[in-house]
Amino acid sequence: MDLEIRKQSLMSDSEYSMSFIAGGLFLIESTAVAEAYLHSKNWDEVKTLVSHNNKIQAKTRASLDRYLREIVLRLRQLNDLEIELLVKGSTTDRRQLLWISACRKHRFIREFAVEVIREKHLHFQPLVTHKDFDMFFNQKADWHPELDKLTMNTLKKIRQVLFRMLKEAEIIMANDIINNIYISKTLAKTLGKNSQRALTVFPLTDEQIRKITE
Repeated sequence: MDLEIRKQSLMSDSEYSMSFIAGGLFLIESTAVAEAYLHSKNWDEVKTLVSHNNKIQAKTRASLDRYLREIVLRLRQLNDLEIELLVKGSTTDRRQLLWISACRKHRFIREFAVEVIREKHLHFQPLVTHKDFDMFFNQKADWHPELDKLTMNTLKKIRQVLFRMLKEAEIIMANDIINNIYISKTLAKTLGKNSQRALTVFPLTDEQIRKITE
């Protein structure tokens, strides 16, 4: 392969997807889509059914399509056992599973969770600020030219939605203070052998993760 083509290919593979700005954590909407999936186990059928019945309760067709596309992209990061827990589990389990699915789908969210939120927790710095986000974004932009192309309005939207998701997932509180996270044994068991890696997207110490998964 030509060196320049290979370079472009590698850059494309590593680009950040920002489709998560379509909305927040989508707790209620994702549960409805997950329920439909458990009945058919076919994502194409799910998209048709949810779109036809407007189970997401979107105001416009364009919004419905955008929300549904993003929700399905995230839910496809979960296996069937995880999706079943998403439907039948506690509200906390559901929020945490949706946070995990968003982190699996979106590298930008995952890296912010691990490199900013978790690191601040490990260093006893409980407040997460917009400045933390801006510094993180600028560091990533040095290596990802696609980020430099974003407008200021888009950047503000990314920050707004990310902080909204953090609050909806109860990672941070309304005052932007990092929350104390409780992971149920049910969720840890459902995550299975991948549980330790999955839990690094939460503000937990290595020792806490070890105790949860032992």
